[in-house]
Amino acid sequence: MKYRMIAVSLLALILFGAALVSQASEDDIQEHRSCVRCGMDRKAYGYSRMMIRYEDGAEVGVCSLHCAVAEMNAEKGRTVKSLLVADRNTRALIDAEKAFWVVGGKKRGVMTATPKWAFGTEEGARAFVRADGGTIATWKEVLKATEEELAPAK
Repeated sequence: MKYRMIAVSLLALILFGAALVSQASEDDIQEHRSCVRCGMDRKAYGYSRMMIRYEDGAEVGVCSLHCAVAEMNAEKGRTVKSLLVADRNTRALIDAEKAFWVVGGKKRGVMTATPKWAFGTEEGARAFVRADGGTIATWKEVLKATEEELAPAK
């Protein structure tokens, strides 16, 4: 009986912790509900959303990598302190440069013809590729591809 009580207490503690983490991972959505570039609902696109934190303390919430790059291009004079992106699976914000990126695949992209998804783990990215196609890419490759998409046609 004593072990059962301990097990139930531990389970309750774990569930409470998971609820707190889930709430914390979406606090940015409450503060920045709409994308500053296109107006899309960041909660609806919580799996692709990004958060730009500038050196001056300002934060900007966007719906996608496309809008993040457009925002940074429009604010060239400002220094980006951190760039966070949602993990496609968990929706938790992670460092965009350290994320495991997948380009392409069957899932329709957000604000782009060529989908680009971020994952917090390599296994998450590889599982996505196995299920939906695409290729693993580095942050630099994904950033370059997005810049090229946004470049004016010549």
